[in-house]
Amino acid sequence: MKIILASKSPRRQQLLSDLGIRFSLLLTEVDETYPADLHIGKVPEYLSAKKADAIRNLIKTDELLIAADTVVLFEDQIFGKPENTEEAKKMLTILSGNIHEVITGVTLLTKDKAVTFSELTSVHFRKLSDSVINHYVETFHPFDKAGGYAIQEWIGLVGIEKISGCYYNVMGLPVCRLVKELESFGINLLHNQDQ
Repeated sequence: MKIILASKSPRRQQLLSDLGIRFSLLLTEVDETYPADLHIGKVPEYLSAKKADAIRNLIKTDELLIAADTVVLFEDQIFGKPENTEEAKKMLTILSGNIHEVITGVTLLTKDKAVTFSELTSVHFRKLSDSVINHYVETFHPFDKAGGYAIQEWIGLVGIEKISGCYYNVMGLPVCRLVKELESFGINLLHNQDQ
């Protein structure tokens, strides 16, 4: 079974590579809107399924597609990708000193089977000074990251006191759960190594 990743995210691509999985990319632009009455915790699953469905017809019988979507939630509000420096700083100011949730929805799709699941990780930021937030945003430009930060970057080292759940989920892919779900499709990672 050939693995296809429907994601531009360099973090997701790196995590699959770190697993030793050979994969190719299949990218398409998808409208990331969702129904207004959809429960906020279900948005990542809905969007990952929407991304998979957009290229369903391009999948061949010997291919498995992986699509994913990650959101940051705080007080029933979704923090998506910031559009600019000001918005990124505002997000981090709100998250500072608080616990928020990161949910990644993942859809696995073949010609005859589809599975969608999500993983939740709680992230606790210590209180961040304006100078720390300004330095991070102006140095790392986290505009392609939900919530305006990446846990594996400098801000994670200096600002995150603890997490509850999968670390890699915060990066954008709950890899341990993903491996388990891939096994349910009959995919053995030891036979799919990138050597």
